[in-house]
Amino acid sequence: MVRWQPSQEDDVHVLITGAAGMIGRKLTARLVADGRLGDRPLDRLTLADVVAPTPPEDGPSTEVVAADLTRPGAAEELLESRPDVVVHLAAVVSGEAEADFDKGYAVNLDGTRALLDAVRTAHLADGWTPRFVLTSSIAVYGAPLPNPIPEDFQQTPLTSYGTQKAIGELLLADFSRRGFLDGVGVRLPTICIRPGRPNKAASGFFSSILREPLVGQEAVLPVPESVRHWHASPRSAVEFLVRAAVLDTALVGPRRTLSMPGLSATVGEQLDALRRIAGERAVRLVRHKPDEKIMAIVETWAAALDATRAERLGFVAETSFDEIIRVHVEDELGGVLPS
Repeated sequence: MVRWQPSQEDDVHVLITGAAGMIGRKLTARLVADGRLGDRPLDRLTLADVVAPTPPEDGPSTEVVAADLTRPGAAEELLESRPDVVVHLAAVVSGEAEADFDKGYAVNLDGTRALLDAVRTAHLADGWTPRFVLTSSIAVYGAPLPNPIPEDFQQTPLTSYGTQKAIGELLLADFSRRGFLDGVGVRLPTICIRPGRPNKAASGFFSSILREPLVGQEAVLPVPESVRHWHASPRSAVEFLVRAAVLDTALVGPRRTLSMPGLSATVGEQLDALRRIAGERAVRLVRHKPDEKIMAIVETWAAALDATRAERLGFVAETSFDEIIRVHVEDELGGVLPS
C-alpha cells in the first residue's frame, strides 16, 4: 500500500471537483486564506465543476474548468496536471438522486468511478499517487439503526444516494489497497446551516428552519419536532476536508472512510437554540407542513454516530446548536442579526 508523503518543503497543487458548490467555495476560500495545506505552501489550485467555478481574486495560480466527469475522457483531461491532492466533492444531492435515478447513478457513481479510474491509469503510467479525499454521507446506513451507530455497523442504505455513496467508499478502499492512490473518505453529517438558496437535498429543511427565520423570512418544517439527526456546520465540514488532506493514513488503516464528529439534536432542540439567539418571533416564522416523502427519507437516516476513531485523529465539530447558529451568523451575516 502506497502512502502520499511529500516533503514539508514541497509546494502543493490541489484539485477540487464540485468547486462551484457551497462546500467547494468555502474550501477554496479557506485554502487561499491560509496560503498553505498543512505544512506545505499552496502553489496551485484547479477548480472544476459542471459550470466553471469563479476563481478567487487573490491567492495562488488557479485554473477553473467546466468538466462533466460523466463525459468520456473528462477525468483524464482534468488530471493531466497531476495534482498532489484531489478533493472529490462533485455529487447530486440526496433528494435529487432519489427523484432522478439515472442522474444520481451517473454523477455519484459513474463520475466517481471515472475519476478513480483516471487516477489509476495515470499511476500505472508514471507512478503518480495523489492523496484522494472522498466525501461520503451518513446515508450509507439504513434503518433499523442503533443509537449511536458504530463505524463497523453494516451498510444497508435505503436510498439510491446512500447506495451510491457506499459503493464509492468501497472503491476508495480498494483503490487505496492496490496503491493507485492514498485515499481518505469523510462521512459527513448533514451540514447545517447551509447558506444561500435551498438545494434539492431532502435534508434542506434542517437549514431552512434556521436560515430563513434569522433574516425574518418564513420557513416550512416537513417533519415532526421529535426528529433527531446528526449535524455539523459548513465551517467544520471544511476543517474535516483540510485535515483529511494532510492526515497520516498509516493511522487510518484499511478502513479508509471515517465517520465525522457531529452534534445529535432534535428539530425541537434546533428551534430552542433559534429562540435563545433570535427570540420567539423568529421561531413563529417556522410553519409546520408535513411531507410524507421527505419523512420517508429522513426516517432512514442516522440520529447519531460513534465518531471516536475520527476524534482520536483530531477531527472536531460543534457541541451545541447555539454554536452552529453563531457560526452561521459570523460567516454569513457579518456577525450581526438583522433587526
